[in-house]
Amino acid sequence: MKPLFQLVQASKKAILVTTCLLLLPNALLTAKAQNRDNLKQQNSLQQNQTDAKNLITYNLEFNRSPIVGNRMRLRGVYSESRLAFTRPRNWKLDQGKVQALIRFQHSPALYANRSNLTVLVNGTSVGSVPLNRPQSQVGQVLFNIPPKLIQDYNELTIVAQQNNSLECSDSSSPDLWTEILPDSKLVFNFQQQPIPLNFSRYPYPFFDELGLEANQIVYLQPNQISQSWLTTASRLQATLGRLADFRPIKTSLVSNTLDVKTNERLVIIGTPSEQPSLASLKNLPLKVIGSQIFDRNNNPIPEDTGVLIVSKTEKSGVPILIASGNSTKAVAKAAQFLAQPDVRKMGTGQVILVDQLNETLTPGPRQWPRYLPEQNSFKLSDIKTQVNGDPFVDVTVRGAAAPAVDIDFRALPDDRFVRGSSMNLVYSYGPQINPRTSAIEVLLDGVFIGGARLDSEAGANRKNLKVNLPENLIKPNSRLQVFFRMNPREPFDKQNCLQPPDQQLTGTVHSDTSFDLKREVSAQLPDLKLLQFGFPFAAPQDLSKTAIVLPQNPNSTDVLTLLAFSERLGRLSQADSIKLDVYTPDALPETVRKNDHLVVIGTRDKFPIPEVFQSKGLNLSQAFSRLSAQAAIQTPQDAQGMIKQIISPWNSDRVILALTAQTDTGLERVRQVLNQDPWFFQLKQDTVLISSDQKNPVAYDPNAYQLEFFQSAPFSRRVEDTTILSKASRFLQENWILLPLGIVGVSILLYGIAQLYLKRLSTEDKK
Repeated sequence: MKPLFQLVQASKKAILVTTCLLLLPNALLTAKAQNRDNLKQQNSLQQNQTDAKNLITYNLEFNRSPIVGNRMRLRGVYSESRLAFTRPRNWKLDQGKVQALIRFQHSPALYANRSNLTVLVNGTSVGSVPLNRPQSQVGQVLFNIPPKLIQDYNELTIVAQQNNSLECSDSSSPDLWTEILPDSKLVFNFQQQPIPLNFSRYPYPFFDELGLEANQIVYLQPNQISQSWLTTASRLQATLGRLADFRPIKTSLVSNTLDVKTNERLVIIGTPSEQPSLASLKNLPLKVIGSQIFDRNNNPIPEDTGVLIVSKTEKSGVPILIASGNSTKAVAKAAQFLAQPDVRKMGTGQVILVDQLNETLTPGPRQWPRYLPEQNSFKLSDIKTQVNGDPFVDVTVRGAAAPAVDIDFRALPDDRFVRGSSMNLVYSYGPQINPRTSAIEVLLDGVFIGGARLDSEAGANRKNLKVNLPENLIKPNSRLQVFFRMNPREPFDKQNCLQPPDQQLTGTVHSDTSFDLKREVSAQLPDLKLLQFGFPFAAPQDLSKTAIVLPQNPNSTDVLTLLAFSERLGRLSQADSIKLDVYTPDALPETVRKNDHLVVIGTRDKFPIPEVFQSKGLNLSQAFSRLSAQAAIQTPQDAQGMIKQIISPWNSDRVILALTAQTDTGLERVRQVLNQDPWFFQLKQDTVLISSDQKNPVAYDPNAYQLEFFQSAPFSRRVEDTTILSKASRFLQENWILLPLGIVGVSILLYGIAQLYLKRLSTEDKK
């Protein structure tokens, strides 16, 4: 038995050893997998810690929105307010967090268990808080917003549900209010994403329409500022102005690439001879040797081929836009490629070689895409919307408190309206309305000009309403508003505090609404108020009839003023190309002097066209001297800037706009007025003096500058295309005080003729 027992024990040991040998590889694999998972977790933890260290915090304050200002007040039983914001393209929010810090006050009369404040982001609720602060104390709440909710374009909605009674609250009660304080803000924690160097996304990264801060453009000054460089830079800046539209741009000049900051975007214009820094850039996809650019086959690029390159600096990684070539003609062609939107869309990759670029046709002087059509009879669908330039389509509004249907009704700046203009409004509305209290209203710039009752309980389809358009109200910035004042048939149930449903109430304005205008071409010049709309410099819209003149050797202030005015013209125009030209005095052709509108930039001692100061009216006369028809004075410390418009002495159909000052400080103030909308859209009359009591005024400060306006032109001219009868009618309207004198004079003349006739008859009777 003993040998058998030993055999069994040996067999068990063999089986155990065999099993261990079989399980050993799996155990080793499991251990390796666990080690790998642990290593991944450690790497992930370290990566998260690294990402957390790389997070950037950005605060977006509510008071930056014009809707908020000093406060945002919510009134009534149910009230909501919306704020729009964007997410910059290079923000990565996955590893970060977004929060909304809401600071508020509310009426002490609110019942906490029936009143609350809710915050929504893109239609999704992110939290609520009861309105229970005693004695209107300031409340503060922090809402976490899931990063996945944030898109390119976003909408933050704040909803207040307010009640001051346990049963039924009166929505018109003044006790129902909540104020969102202006120091409320959105807090973003994000990472910077790598910036793609590809023309398929142009104008990004040089201009980000989703940016929350002003885009900062820096131009590298060439060795010698030439006329070709000035023209190319001016056109490129005008292109950026069109892309920016209402968004701000900060523009500056540098003389060295090392001076560019990380939040700026560098633009280099010129040949390698004009810009020697091109040869020192190491990240360029093409070789720059000496004064030439070579392709990938080490062959010089032809002199008629423009070169566009997008790159970045080696140390700071600042994006660089290069418009270059082996000749000035090639440089101009490269920049013009970016100015034409149809061909610009073809661009891709890091390098573009512009071999051929056809010149676009110049539009008519009255073809302004953002304004009313040239034809006097047109439909609403012929008007382009301001948001994206698409034709107007049918618009439907809903509810008892339906918003207005807004129509941009922008007359051309040289339009003069006469009596008889009308609008045939085509509209529809749904059933279930109260015909006794429902109506449609038409307002022009807030002034009621027409309306009608909505008199059918069953609704109506495609009804017509003829509205007369007052000729004295239509302006280049006018807006039509159509309001549907719709009330439900069911009355408000006060006993049960039930508001009748109103979402079934609908009103529609149809795109075949038609207009019949009575107008003529007539504009009085000079007038800086018309400059607010770009007239006459933006007629035609490709700026081909405008020339800018700079001093022979312009300094940085002159160049920056040029870029500011070019950008402003870009914002005020819309065309398939830009044909703006810049000259120095010795290169100004006589044909351009006579046939184009001129914009002249420079201080008094080096002003390119001194004829402006020889004209009558307010002028700077000599250094630190001022002369007008009433007085002549000395101003030893003259730091004011001046914008002045006069009729051209070489062509009475053209004007000269002078952007000038006695010193560079004054010219810098002119530039700030051109850059900032709140100041620019105050311009009027023909002369404006710009001053400041601050040493270094902040452009966004409403008290930074003081503007003084004068009507000092020695003579004016009316640019018009009208009939003799219309001219006579306008003359009588503008000089109505002469009408009684004319009637008396004609009466005396007729009386004298009658007396002579009677005297002759009496003489014949005596014979």
